[in-house]
Amino acid sequence: MMHTMQNESCSNSSSSNNSSSNNNSSNNSNITNNNMRAKLKKPLGCDTFVAYPPTAPDKTVVFGKNSDRPQGEGQSIRRYPAVNYSLTKEKNNVLQQCTYIQIPQAPRTHAVLLSQPNWMWGAEMGANEHGVVIGNEAVWTNVPDGDESAPAGAKLLLGMDLVRLGLERGTSSEHAMQTIVDLLETHGQAGPCAEDGDPSFTYHNSFLIADAKETWILETAGRHWCAERITHGGRNISNGLTIRTKFDKCSKGLHDHALRHKLWGGDKEESFDFAKSFSSGGIGELESSDSRQSCGNALLKENEHTLDHKVMQNILRNHEAGICMHGGFETTASMVTEWNLEK
Repeated sequence: MMHTMQNESCSNSSSSNNSSSNNNSSNNSNITNNNMRAKLKKPLGCDTFVAYPPTAPDKTVVFGKNSDRPQGEGQSIRRYPAVNYSLTKEKNNVLQQCTYIQIPQAPRTHAVLLSQPNWMWGAEMGANEHGVVIGNEAVWTNVPDGDESAPAGAKLLLGMDLVRLGLERGTSSEHAMQTIVDLLETHGQAGPCAEDGDPSFTYHNSFLIADAKETWILETAGRHWCAERITHGGRNISNGLTIRTKFDKCSKGLHDHALRHKLWGGDKEESFDFAKSFSSGGIGELESSDSRQSCGNALLKENEHTLDHKVMQNILRNHEAGICMHGGFETTASMVTEWNLEK
């Protein structure tokens, strides 16, 4: 049995049939977070977590995400029913209008529950009728938005479009992951990621794609990608590439691209490191003990064996680590999903 709880603001209450939450900020936390953001060249936000046993209790799996967006941007919880397009007269010519571009529609889309910024077609996070949940993160890479197939400044798919497409078309976490990478390789990712259309606010994306059986961490750089499978313990992502030398799948030509652009030496003594090769500005933030990535990972470890939906809600409320944000970028919505494998 799966329960999903969504909350439109970290400062409002959230309730479901099995829990409720209330988050309050402090002046000291706001000062800490504002000082942290002032030191960053790029706005950062969003933290996504998953916990399987032994981090979660036995026969329990928990997902959680905070969506951190520009201050004042509206985000709504919306449900879209399943649609069988193969039964329509135009079944071979149906196009789906995403935020910026149209792509061919799938024969069938699944019912989804989305946390959706009001101005875009895509979603920050959501769940579908097959028990798949997805959350994305902004990441900055050394691969430019423009490539051979799309000039700089092009508007293609957003990471949030890919979240929704993965949920509407995927029947498992692996299927949703494969759906996303197929669309990424075909159509690319690019375009302004804020409501005001600021062309400088663009980014690539990482995804945490989960179901009760397994999670796929999918990290991208342009049309290149790398994926890691998780089946036990806890894992989190927070605005940076995190996959290093251990991964289960990757895009064709990934190593050749890294060699050609001198992102990796190709030496036998030096294993290919995805994050080190493709992160813009290096991996200092990832390796820092003060980063949100490291703090989030520490919170997972601190709650070993006990991380259920209530503990996940408390993690998403955390101000000290900047996981619950206030200021120019703020936590606009939160989502927690728990699978109880006994029912």
